[in-house]
Amino acid sequence: MQQDAAETLGLKALAWLAGNDELLPVFLSATGASLSDLRARAGDAQFLGSVLDFLLQDDAWVLGFAAAAGERPEALASARGALPGGEAVHWT
Repeated sequence: MQQDAAETLGLKALAWLAGNDELLPVFLSATGASLSDLRARAGDAQFLGSVLDFLLQDDAWVLGFAAAAGERPEALASARGALPGGEAVHWT
């Protein structure tokens, strides 16, 4: 996946997260971000990567977002890999 497409998916994920009254406070608490940070950093590829990292922690969150956005669930991991900090780590 190209970075532009990954950023678009990250923005969709951020919008979905912002509209989720149960999950948004969990994200804010886990990351230390504020509501104003969501607005200010929406165009920041690293921040969008952190949104995807958060959602990828739970299969139910991935499936919920994917169903709502009309995306394949595996697209989240592909998008994460295309954003800064999401490169695959090779331990050998």
